[in-house]
Amino acid sequence: MSEERRPQGPGPRHGGGGGFGGGFGAPVQKAKNFKGSLKRLIRYLKPHKINLIIVVIFAVASTIFTIVAPKVAAKAMNKLQDGYMAKMMIQQMTAVQNQVVQQINEQMKLMQNQSLAGGKTPQIPTDAETLNALQEFMKLPMLSTVTDPNQKADIIQKMLALSQKMPASSQTGKGTITLTQDQINGVIRAIRETNGKYDFDYIGMIVLILLGMYFISAVFSLIMGLVMSGVSQRTVRDMRRQVDLKLSKLPLKYFDKHPHGDILSRVTNDIDTIATTLQQSLTQVITSIFTIIGYIIMMLTISPVLTLIVFVTLPLYIISTTAIAKKSQKYFAAQQKELGQLSGHVEEMYTGHKIVKVFGREKDSIETFERINERLNTAGWKAQFISGIMFPLMNFISNLGYVGISIVGGIWITRNLLGLGDILAFIQYSRSFTMPITQTANIANVIQSTVACAERVFEILDEEEEIPDKANAQVMDMPKGRVSFEHVAFSYEKDEPLIEDMNLEVKPGHTVAIVGPTGAGKTTLVNLLMRFYEIDEGAIRIDGVDIRDIRRSELRQMFGMVLQDTWLFNGTIKDNIAYGKQGATMEDIVQAAEAAHADHFIRTLPDGYDTILNEEATNISQGQKQLLTIARAILADPTILILDEATSSVDTRTEVLIQKAMNNLMQDRTNFVIAHRLSTIRDSELILVMNQGKIVEMGNHQELLAKGGFYADLYYSQFSEQSLGA
Repeated sequence: MSEERRPQGPGPRHGGGGGFGGGFGAPVQKAKNFKGSLKRLIRYLKPHKINLIIVVIFAVASTIFTIVAPKVAAKAMNKLQDGYMAKMMIQQMTAVQNQVVQQINEQMKLMQNQSLAGGKTPQIPTDAETLNALQEFMKLPMLSTVTDPNQKADIIQKMLALSQKMPASSQTGKGTITLTQDQINGVIRAIRETNGKYDFDYIGMIVLILLGMYFISAVFSLIMGLVMSGVSQRTVRDMRRQVDLKLSKLPLKYFDKHPHGDILSRVTNDIDTIATTLQQSLTQVITSIFTIIGYIIMMLTISPVLTLIVFVTLPLYIISTTAIAKKSQKYFAAQQKELGQLSGHVEEMYTGHKIVKVFGREKDSIETFERINERLNTAGWKAQFISGIMFPLMNFISNLGYVGISIVGGIWITRNLLGLGDILAFIQYSRSFTMPITQTANIANVIQSTVACAERVFEILDEEEEIPDKANAQVMDMPKGRVSFEHVAFSYEKDEPLIEDMNLEVKPGHTVAIVGPTGAGKTTLVNLLMRFYEIDEGAIRIDGVDIRDIRRSELRQMFGMVLQDTWLFNGTIKDNIAYGKQGATMEDIVQAAEAAHADHFIRTLPDGYDTILNEEATNISQGQKQLLTIARAILADPTILILDEATSSVDTRTEVLIQKAMNNLMQDRTNFVIAHRLSTIRDSELILVMNQGKIVEMGNHQELLAKGGFYADLYYSQFSEQSLGA
């Protein structure tokens, strides 16, 4: 159909929907109607509401376990810290007590000895408060003999209180302990709880709880992934079904206006992008949002002041990411543009490499490649470099917050305002806090591109379908093949008429040849006959019945078609020929091949009729492919046969043989033959000469030559006077 003046719509050279999986700065494909397309996409998820609820529940549960785990681990760390503090305090206070008691005893003994010897008596504190403190201190049980933790805590607390009233000479400089009241309260609590020992049973229980939490979280994530995978695949399965059904209902003009690569991209790449987003990004949205909320709650429970330090760094994140994303966006867009040009150039050069070599254009091709490749290198380097700054910068900002948290947290640990485990848990939360924010930003871009992909798919689903068959459409059991065009008018574009007031009567069994220059409307005539396009005015009848009153499937079963552009699918030669008739036997296939003069070359192939044609059918020649399509048409045994330059790819000798086979095949059938080589249609009963959508001449070969008109000019342009005389 390449010869028709058919409108061609715009479309990408290489189809490609789909979002970009990269990080910040990657270009985002934007939807024209984001809200409307998003709502429409969500409607596809409605049948899976129960599964989605399960996904949300398991996502939240898994996230909660992950969020709470550092806080639980902090309890074990705090318990170790308490055990260590209590142990060290008991050891130090035991040493202090022993030292002070020994010192007082030595002073008392010295006093007694000097008193008996009549010497000078050592000076003893005279104030009652100091004497009472010394007496109470001496009455305290020795810590080394006490086992009860509460009693130990009471003794140490009493010792610390009495030490403030005792004389400086009774406090050894080395053993003196200076603590704030908060530290005293903290260490007394630690002694009561741990008795100066490490509670490995408690720590072991915490470890088991953490293992259980991580295991349950992993199981929940696995279940969530399995359920969401099923939802996404079933959703896109339904979408593919709708698109496939829609494509079967679209008129031929849709495929003429849209590049095939673009259509394939919408059906494959765009739907795959939707599936990937539903399976991955949707769950990430849920987990990221709950993770952000959970981290904030956990940090606030540990310390509102430290949480404020984390929040102070957030504007720096936002400013830096926005600036870098904006800067890198244009380079990513340039990278994609240059990549598209490079791919197009490579495809063109390798597709037409023979032509390039014939005309000696290898050097030009390489130079063009180098120029595009250099531009791609420059744009790609800048895009990757600028976007690569993002993560070091984020780490730098994160480290600023980490330094502030460490300094303040360290001071508070020394003052016993927070436990070591709490600070470690807070640092873990603060270091991980930016990750879900980054994920959310990336997911926002992915969702934007995914909605754009969905919108491209919806554009197919919203296309105007073929006019449906009438409810009372007729079924013609034994069609004869009489065709008539009555005042037919047609145009691809409303303001550009192509066929006007065409009238034609074709009797059953007659062969009608259609000739004319490129764009005259020859193939369009056939497309109208098969209702690939709907006529604007008039009527086309078969055996007196308007084709609009015949069911399309029944109408097209009357026709057999052999086109100039052969189409064979990936399969055996036998299957390709049998495509023309359901339930065809091997005998039928061989007879059709023999009639098309294809049997001989088929049997010369290694596997004969079981030879598998590759995707492009490049393992046989162009002429052989044409013979197979002719055999397929012969097997179909149609009432009306359409040959669109069917012998153009066949050599002259084979063409003569095919013409003989066609003469037998054309008996008792109505035949439409579109030809540029006028030598192939000289025996036709009727030749239609078309120009600019109109039948300018009509008659047999001799009559048209005698007229000396348009047909004669075409004919003489192909043959010289000498060849005619011969």
